[in-house]
Amino acid sequence: MLQYVKIMKDGVLYRFLIRWLVCSLGLWLSAVLLGSHLTYNESVRVIIFAGLILAFINSIIKPIVVLLSLPALLLTLGLFMIVINGLMILLVAWLYEPLQVSSFWVAILAGMIIGLVNYVITTIFMGGEKHEHI
Repeated sequence: MLQYVKIMKDGVLYRFLIRWLVCSLGLWLSAVLLGSHLTYNESVRVIIFAGLILAFINSIIKPIVVLLSLPALLLTLGLFMIVINGLMILLVAWLYEPLQVSSFWVAILAGMIIGLVNYVITTIFMGGEKHEHI
């Protein structure tokens, strides 16, 4: 039984569920902090589903975008990643209309908030171990 728990903890499904949790929590916190600029119709269901979409986008589309924008990332010493995160938030808002983002700059701020939530949650779940961010 202990081996099964270890496999689940180290498995792809576990990592995706944590990523979904982080994305949903980050979107909710972004909506709270950014007020009327990022709205979700005050529905937890919207946040959870938008978090799921963002988790899929971050798993599938974002690595491709990062690879294609590697020259910009190198020239800006990685700061272009903030723009990429904002674009992923805008893509979620475009795909899922109940989540409304008022502008590109709001999406950038939301991406930064989600990144901070990602860092905190990953640190808590992984403890002091060497880890990569979800």
